[in-house]
Amino acid sequence: MKDLFTTGEAAEVCRISQQTIIRCFDAGRLEGFRVPGSRFRRIPRQSLVKFMKENKIPLDSIESGKRKILIVDDDAEIIELIVDVLSKDGRFETKTASSGYEAGMATQRFRPELILLDYMLPDVNGNVVCQTIRRNPEFENIRIIIVSGVVKQDEIAQLLKSGAQDFIRKPFDVAELTGKITSVLQIK
Repeated sequence: MKDLFTTGEAAEVCRISQQTIIRCFDAGRLEGFRVPGSRFRRIPRQSLVKFMKENKIPLDSIESGKRKILIVDDDAEIIELIVDVLSKDGRFETKTASSGYEAGMATQRFRPELILLDYMLPDVNGNVVCQTIRRNPEFENIRIIIVSGVVKQDEIAQLLKSGAQDFIRKPFDVAELTGKITSVLQIK
């Protein structure tokens, strides 16, 4: 469960604009702190819950307890398999994308904690997606697991260097996949 939120994530949870969250933060109505040496704000979970209660914002989106995972793959069968496995598990909320462009849009809107990322997408490869996510400070806490069947050992090392936390080779064992997900998200 997430303990610290960016203003964008807090806005999504509250279903209000990021500017409203920033104004409330700056006015002292929403407690949090600024990241030292930057203009970025962070809001602890308990402060966000308090703010939501005070403003009669429904708590359902913050209290579901489900971990958000974005599945990015151009193979519909792989997406269907992973969504099915994670839905049956019950601990995860999933969204899907089938291209790098869709992944970028979904990352902005959905704010996943983890991205399961196919290395070979129709419009871009995994290195580019990893580097793009790592360049954006708002996404610094997003974890990435690369899923691919065509990657060589030196490419795996490069992916990990580009910002991925782990790698799983297709075809994969479902238990191995959920094991890597729980490990990367530090779920007990």
